[in-house]
Formats: sequence, structure tokens, C-alpha cells
Amino acid sequence: MQERKVAIYGAGSLGTVLGAFMTKNGVDVELVNRNKAHVQALREKGAHIIGTVEMTVPVKAIFPDEMQGTYEVIFLMTKQLFNPEVVTFLKPMLTEDGVIVTLQNGIPEPGIAEIVGKEHTMGCTVEWGATLSAPGECTLTSDKESLSYHMGRMDGITDAQMQRVKELLEKMCPVHFEENLLGARWSKLLINATFSGLGTVVGGCFGAVSEDKDVQPIALACMKECIDVGRAAGETFAPVQGKDITKLFYYKNGLKKAVAKLILPIAMKKHRDIEPSMLQDLKKGKPCEVDAINGVVCEWGRKCGVPTPVNDRIVEVIKKEQAGELPLEKSNIRLFADLK
Repeated sequence: MQERKVAIYGAGSLGTVLGAFMTKNGVDVELVNRNKAHVQALREKGAHIIGTVEMTVPVKAIFPDEMQGTYEVIFLMTKQLFNPEVVTFLKPMLTEDGVIVTLQNGIPEPGIAEIVGKEHTMGCTVEWGATLSAPGECTLTSDKESLSYHMGRMDGITDAQMQRVKELLEKMCPVHFEENLLGARWSKLLINATFSGLGTVVGGCFGAVSEDKDVQPIALACMKECIDVGRAAGETFAPVQGKDITKLFYYKNGLKKAVAKLILPIAMKKHRDIEPSMLQDLKKGKPCEVDAINGVVCEWGRKCGVPTPVNDRIVEVIKKEQAGELPLEKSNIRLFADLK
């Protein structure tokens, strides 16, 4: 009989939080990471989760080269830019009916399916945020009442596989099944492009985007741009935590834009303290995945003939920040003055 093992590959901030909840609630899951200090701290002290929850959970933490046997479910949480190498590495570790569940940003499922097959590929959007505060310690930055996952599948995934993954994720928080997986991806992409992208531009959390009067007009323009591109690509945006974000934030006139501006801080209130993962990377001197977030909007805009000046500028500014040519501070929003 094949082993029915479970792993979280790339257990950084989000993966450590998920792994702690799973372990606490009875799942034997391996937290896999390359960061020696983080893995060592997890082994010695357990996963310490602070922020909107407080708990310390003994977990099983290993390095990639310590993975053995085959796995029924591998939750993939590394940066998407490493997928060709990482997914190829994981492919022989899957059981015959094993699945890779990507919880990454952007639209990663098609590329993963090219390597392991659609029948081994599932996708899941993460509707909460966390920060790696120290080795072995993560801060959950979303309100504990607003945690959720939205998951879907590629062709060939069975109901049994779906149910198994759902049961695992529900050890942490509610899971919503999405028939429209790519629609859910576009909705999450819109949120990440806007709040993670502009949060990184201004060196702040999601609240620095949703609540700042200088940033709000650019945020709304970014959201409108994402919706225009997604619709041109033939996608229907899926609801996010029960809300139709296209109805809330899409505008064609000044009145609707004014209403959207008023809604913005209210809609993001429970997630205002999320620190963008791209900003976390830049603070640590690591390359960020802007090409897999805002860059995806730009790429699809070019394919569909839809201009993407706001996302183009976000990519440009973040790459200058990454190169050390711009500081991580609010004054960078001045570089968007012509796009309001």
C-alpha cells in the first residue's frame, strides 16, 4: 500500500501557520524549508504563532533533501519563479493519485500541470496573511474570523482527491470550493496586484494602500485595470469571501469611483495589517515575485490589447526598489501622479 503522507513545501510564513494548525488538529504533516535557522528553530522550539492567535505547536520540520517516500498531498508554497525546478523535483514523490496543491500567487496551475499533469494539479487561493517574524515564529496578520481558502481543480482531479485536500485545509479554517478556479485566481490576482503591489511600492501594509488618500486613487485604477484585463481574457471574477469585488470596485464614472473609494478601507479592515510578501522579500534583500503578480496582469494586457499603465509602473518601481535605486517609502507614490 502506498504511503499517504502530507507535506507543506516552502513552509515560510504562510506554510508554517498552516502546518501549525494542521499539526495541532491531528495531521501528521512535514514542514519542508531550505532556511536552516527556521527549520532548526521549528525542531527545537516548535512553531510559535502570534498576532491574532497565540500558540506554540511541536511540528515535524525537514529540509528538501530529507523528504522520503511518496506523498498523497504536497502543498506548494514556494515563490512561483522557482516552479520549473521545484515541481520537477517533487514529481517523482507523488503517489499514483497524489496531488500538488499550489497556494502560490499569480496563475500557477497551467505551468504546474505541464510538468505533473492536470490529474495531479489543484489550486487554492489564500484569503489571509502572515509574516515570518523570526526563525520559528510567524505573525498571523488577518483577523481570525476572516480566514478562508478558495480551492479548485484541473481536469482529471477526482471528488475523492478534492475532499481529502478540503479536509486537510479545514483543520485551519473554512474552505470554499470554486468551480471557476481561474476566476478565483483572477480575483486573488486583483487583490495581490493592488494591495501587495502598491503596499510594496510605498513600503507599507495593506492598510497603507486602502486608507491613504494619496494611494487610494491609484489602488482603484489598478483594480479597474485588472478587471478590464481579466474580462478581456474571458474570465469571470469569482466572489471573495462572499463579495463580488467587480461590483464593489469597478467604475465608469466619478460617482461610482467616489463610492468605491469610501468602501475601500471598510473592505480591507480585517486585513489591513497584512505585510506584502514582496515587501518582506525586499526587506530581506531577496528578489520578489512581482513578475508573477503585477507582471501577469501586464502580460495578459498585452495579449488582449488592454493597456496596463498602472501595473506597468508598479513593476517598474518595485524593480527599482529591488535594485536599491529607490527607498521603500510612501513618497514613491509621487511616481504615479500622472496616472490618477
